Formats: sequence, structure tokens, C-alpha cells
Amino acid sequence: MKTNPKHQYLRALYLLLTLLLLPSLSFAQGKPKVFVMEVKSEIDPRTNRYTKIAFEAATEAGADHVLLVLDTFGGALNDADEIRKRILNYPKPVYVFIDNNAASAGALISLACDSIYMSPGSNIGAATVVGADGAAAPGKYQSYMRSIMRSTAEANGRNPHMAEAMVEASVDSTLSAGQVLTLTTTEAVKYGFCDGVANDVTGVLAQLHLQNAEVIHFQPGTADGIISFFLNPFISGILLLIIIGGLYFELQTPGVGFPLMAAIVAGMFYLVPYYLNGLAENWEILMFVAGFILILLEVFVIPGFGITGISGILLAVFALVLMMVNNYNFDFTFVPSEDLMKSLISVVVGMVGAGVLIALTWNRLVSSKAMDRVVLRNSFQSDEGYRSTTSAEHLVGKKGIAHTRMSPTGRVMIDTVIYDAQARDGFIEKGDTIEVIDQSTFSLRVKKLG
Repeated sequence: MKTNPKHQYLRALYLLLTLLLLPSLSFAQGKPKVFVMEVKSEIDPRTNRYTKIAFEAATEAGADHVLLVLDTFGGALNDADEIRKRILNYPKPVYVFIDNNAASAGALISLACDSIYMSPGSNIGAATVVGADGAAAPGKYQSYMRSIMRSTAEANGRNPHMAEAMVEASVDSTLSAGQVLTLTTTEAVKYGFCDGVANDVTGVLAQLHLQNAEVIHFQPGTADGIISFFLNPFISGILLLIIIGGLYFELQTPGVGFPLMAAIVAGMFYLVPYYLNGLAENWEILMFVAGFILILLEVFVIPGFGITGISGILLAVFALVLMMVNNYNFDFTFVPSEDLMKSLISVVVGMVGAGVLIALTWNRLVSSKAMDRVVLRNSFQSDEGYRSTTSAEHLVGKKGIAHTRMSPTGRVMIDTVIYDAQARDGFIEKGDTIEVIDQSTFSLRVKKLG
């Protein structure tokens, strides 16, 4: 049977086009994407949030693989547990490259990854839970740590008993009492806790056969940079100064509004970053809100300044300071005393620094045009018709008019004499009819009529 020359020509053309288009089709499919994030610090709420937004960014980028570069001596168990669950539940493969240390909480996070790679001379283990004083925490914490180390190892096909031994020596007969398991790179390879040895990320990708992959290095966005800026202890100290100063001046001149507004804005800038980073617990926020409500009651409801205002300020300040400390549901078992001291020192140093800054710029601020709107610079002499309100009980019940706008302080005219006065409720416009209801050492208290 003869083959049609035309058919042979078409077959050859088809084969040629296939050979030419195959590389293009492969390229169109795209290179695999590897998303790289780095954790080289203590495991705490900030690290917890960092990994959360990193995994979200990896999903948005369409990453096929995630590589965690880890170097940590450990940290908070609750945050490490959340990171562990985040890794186990992530739908794409997650690998870890231990660049020197994966101790304690770092060991737990490493065990959650699909594959573990280590640099020469690195270590993994020593996962005993310790308290604030550095001593081993009570048995219930060790029991919980052993269980999650065991279950995490089992989830990825690693020896659960050796994982347990990283917490407590009693489960491994090769260790004497008081010891816990820590593996070097060579030992980790021997016992199946390490899938390969590499000097850097490039070496890890080569062992994963991803040397030609598109590598995406995670960098936190601008918003996270702003949050980090406001987490700076000095900035926190300045915000605390504004909060406390604003509340104090509002108590001294109730109803002015500007100091209270400044305190509210500063409180938001202080509170939101710590809340987003997981440092501000719900009970701390409730404590701050309770303190703030007590202060508002002191300003607008309860006359004078007493136990309500003092209690409110103490509650608010105490809550703001505790937000800088990583406690868990009012449990300070794992909060080192030096961390609490550091937070107090940071606040004090920040406030002192802010006070020095204000002292250096105060004269220029006071003489600025902006301050002319809120600072009374005029003096009022008796020969101009002004009178002091000292011993002015006889004026109580008298009627007059607002000589100036009262917001809430200003001046009133009673029987052609001008007096300093303060509105009891809200603002009073110039020319409104008023009645004197009380008098203090320095001013009359009046209410608007009609």
C-alpha cells in the first residue's frame, strides 16, 4: 500500500511543530514557586503574627512550596503551638532549614514541617518547658509539651519517643536523670530527624530539586513597618505620656475636649499595634476600658477629683504597661521577671525622654500661633470692669449674659461687671442668658437659661 506523499508531509510538519512548541508549552506552565520566610528571633506573639501573614502572602502568591529558615532558642509555648498547627494545616509542603539552632519551641515548630534540613554544626531539641525563673515548669506543662511533641512527630513519620525525650529524659534510657535530648546535625540525620545537610537556602533547594524554581522572599509590608514603629519602647513611652497628660489636663479643665481627644488618639496608637501582635490580651483591653470609663465618670458625673479618677488612671496605666508583657490569660508563669522590669523601664525611660523633648520645645510651642487659639494671653484689670469672684456667694442665683463664648470656660457679665466663669453643661454662646449656680475660688459656675 502506497503512502500518500501529502500525508507524509503533514506528519512531518506536525512532528516539527510539536518539537518547536513543546518548550513553549512547558514554559507556559510556569516554574514552581518557593516562598521563603525567616524566623531568627524568640518565638513570641510577634513571631506568631509574622508567620500568619507570611502564610497568607504565600497563598496569595500561589506558592507551591514554603521554606522556613529558622534560628531560635525557643520562646512562648502557646505561640509555638499556634505556629505548629498553622504549618500542619497548610495545604502545600512546608520545609524548614535550621540555620544553627532549633531549641525548645523551635524544635516543636521544626517537627511540624514536612522535611527538616540543617546546616553543619546545628542543633535541635532541649524542649523542656521552663518558667519565668528558668526552672522547669510544673508537671502539667511538661505533660502537654510531651504530648504535642509526640503527636507532631507521628504526623510526619518521625520517632515519637525521641521527640518526647527532648522534653523529659525519663522516656529515653540513654539519658541520665536531669538530661533532655538535643541532636546535632549528624545525629539528627542518623535518627531520621533531618532529611539533609545544606550550607544555605540554595543548597536546600538543590536537594529538593527546586534549584530552578522561582524564589519569593517574604518581606513584611508598610503596615507592619508602621506597627513595628509604634511597638518601639520609646514611642510607647511618648504615647503613654500623652495618654496620662491628656487625662490629667482633662480632669483639671473638664469639658475642654482637646486633651481628652489627644489621650484617645494616643491610646489607639498604643493599643492597636500590641493587639495586632497578640500582646494585648482581651482582659487587658477590658481593664483599660474600665479605667477609661472611671475617668469619664470622674470628669462628667462625679464632682471633684477623688478615688474614682485615681482608680481609673491606675487601671488604665497598669493595663497599658501589661500589654508590653507576653502573659496568657493573666498567667505570668512564663513571663520572666526581667521582661516585666524591662517593660516598666521602657515606659519610664520613654516618658522621661518625651518630657525632655517637650521641655526643649516648650517655649517655641507656647509662642506659636496655634497655641494662641487655646491659651488665654490677655490680662484683665479691675479698672476695665473685671472683678475677682472671691467671696462671691451673693452672686449665686443672679442672672446675666455670656460676655464671651464659653467652651466651657469664658466670661460673663452680671450687673455691668465681668467675671470669669465656667459652664456647667456643654458650651454657651456669646450673648446667651445665664444664671449663676455656684462659685469656686477662681470662677463662677453658670448654666444657660432658655
